[in-house]
Amino acid sequence: MTVERLLSTARKELGTKEQPADSNRVKYNTAYYGREVSGGSYAWCAVFLWWCFREAGASELYYGGGKTAYCPTLLSYHRAQAVSDYRPGDVIFFNFDGKKNAQHVGLCEDWDGQYITTIDGNTGSGSEANGGSVMRRKRDKTYIVGAYRPNYQEGEQMSYEDWKKYMDRYLDDLSQQKAEPGYAGQIRRIVAAGVMSEVDGSIARPKSFLTREEAAVSYANLLGKISGQ
Repeated sequence: MTVERLLSTARKELGTKEQPADSNRVKYNTAYYGREVSGGSYAWCAVFLWWCFREAGASELYYGGGKTAYCPTLLSYHRAQAVSDYRPGDVIFFNFDGKKNAQHVGLCEDWDGQYITTIDGNTGSGSEANGGSVMRRKRDKTYIVGAYRPNYQEGEQMSYEDWKKYMDRYLDDLSQQKAEPGYAGQIRRIVAAGVMSEVDGSIARPKSFLTREEAAVSYANLLGKISGQ
């Protein structure tokens, strides 16, 4: 499993909240305990990461394939993989009370040497370590009390189906981009002249690629104009 697959799994959960507030009733706990639970005994920052690793197909990278909802236990288990040169995909442990024990855990998304950005379960503006939401948080390094780097398989090949999904996203991104000011007028001119016509959205997506079909229509229109047909 790659770092990006795990981060993608975590990002899709941003905005998820326990219901009702302050209940710890959330889908990650339901999956972890095999039943719906609620109450102060079910804090779920570590459970959220357990769920993400499981959904990404790499449960063994969380706690050797087992379960723990207790941050100090998870940190101790991975002591041999401890790191301080943080990278995306590292599991980061925090304490917000000035102590050394692991109070909270999140998944590193970015590190600039001073501030670390993580995706966390059970955090929020009202409580860093028990806020009830999945959020992206940026914190000073002074809150970090430990970290470990899972043994990701960075050489894993992307499947053809995954590649097509990324290509579709890329083409969709291109289709949303507008023409540069210097070219917009020229596009309007050539459309008004009847050389370029709407073929599968070609006019609406000036930054995207031109297919052979679209090129053939444009060339045929141009030849027609030249020959007077």
